Amino acid sequence: MSCPICGRKTETASRPFCSKRCADVDLARWLGGGYRIAGEDAEESLPDQEPDGAGPESRH
Repeated sequence: MSCPICGRKTETASRPFCSKRCADVDLARWLGGGYRIAGEDAEESLPDQEPDGAGPESRH
């Protein structure tokens, strides 16, 4: 198995990465928005009103 970040052979302790450094690079990409999962934007997928007629602002 090769590391998805640098392509080197992976180490068992860090699998699927070759090292902690490559695992950290991958995490930074996720946190920075470098990777995205296809789907609807969160704002577009929220309903305008709850089923009971209360808007999202009325619930605290």
